[in-house]
Amino acid sequence: MNDLDLNTLLGPEDDEGSPRRRSRNSGKRGGGRRRRRRRNRGGFIAPLLAFVVLAGIIGGGGYYGYMWLNDALVPDDYTGQGTGEVVIEIKMGQSASEVAQELERQGVVASARAFTNAVSNANMSASLQPGEYKLRKQMSAAAAAAALVPGNKLLAKVRLAEGLRLSQIYNELAKQTGKPAKEFAAAAKDADALDLPSYAKGKLEGYVFPATYEFQPKTEPRQMLAAMVDRFKQAAEQADLEAGAKSLGYTPHQIIVIASIVQAEAGRQEDMAKIARVIYNRLKLPMKLQMDSTTMYALNKFGTAATHAETETKHPYNTYYVDGLPPGAITNPGDHAIEAALNPAKGNWLYFVATDPKSNVTKFANTEAEFNQLLAEYRANGG
Repeated sequence: MNDLDLNTLLGPEDDEGSPRRRSRNSGKRGGGRRRRRRRNRGGFIAPLLAFVVLAGIIGGGGYYGYMWLNDALVPDDYTGQGTGEVVIEIKMGQSASEVAQELERQGVVASARAFTNAVSNANMSASLQPGEYKLRKQMSAAAAAAALVPGNKLLAKVRLAEGLRLSQIYNELAKQTGKPAKEFAAAAKDADALDLPSYAKGKLEGYVFPATYEFQPKTEPRQMLAAMVDRFKQAAEQADLEAGAKSLGYTPHQIIVIASIVQAEAGRQEDMAKIARVIYNRLKLPMKLQMDSTTMYALNKFGTAATHAETETKHPYNTYYVDGLPPGAITNPGDHAIEAALNPAKGNWLYFVATDPKSNVTKFANTEAEFNQLLAEYRANGG
């Protein structure tokens, strides 16, 4: 091998005279790769550093981010049943979200969102009924939702006994609702607002049905009386008043007048149909009704025992003075009295006397002589 061949194989000598072994990466092409590799290392480090910085930022704000998300997903809520007292009114047509906002505004719940979630979880969205409810401050949303059920409504319960006059009803309503009696008397004058049946001829007496009612605290006197008239209509429909009156040859109003007298005169329910028969028999003769209860109504007195002087009072409601029925009812009759007026017992009686005032037992007679005997028995028993 010549010198050229050896030099070619061994490569050029280094500075110390020793030949340098050729590397696969020697030459310009190899040098260019080393420069590119150094540039690539710099390009890799920059994004890595950016990632580390970003991770640090995220790591440092992670707690606050978690708290933000937690607040967004889990709304503020109180615990327990709360304290104090607050009255909440759900108005007609209000949505659950509107109710929730009112609860939050009045401090009942910590957040409207907590309440709407509680209502949704309990499937109560469609169960929120208008009315007033007594709740507490700082209740849990679940407790507040559970309190807004129909059974917890604030209601004024009114009980009206059978046979009361309007004047007595006004006083009872005032006593049981706290509203002035004069407001009920004033409301009674607006027959159109009360939606009286046409046959009532604008007269409220006789058409305030005796029953138990429940009213919201803000219910107005006019609305209460209208509800009682509506309850009368229901009773009249159940008794088939209009058809029954027609079959007897009377108007529905006349039947209510008869029922009101029956209600006033009867001491016991079982006597009502017989008393109704006495009224029909006298009207048929014709014969004056001579019912003490109507005379006492004319005098604005109470009871069923008029004196002779009282029976001589000239008044359209005094049936000792006028023929036939008085122009209107003298009480507000209940179901049994209306039923008796529509279905009088069979008999020829023309008289009746409550012979024992203590037991309210009523006896009936066909003739005046029999009637006088019953009066003697009545007086013997302290009447």
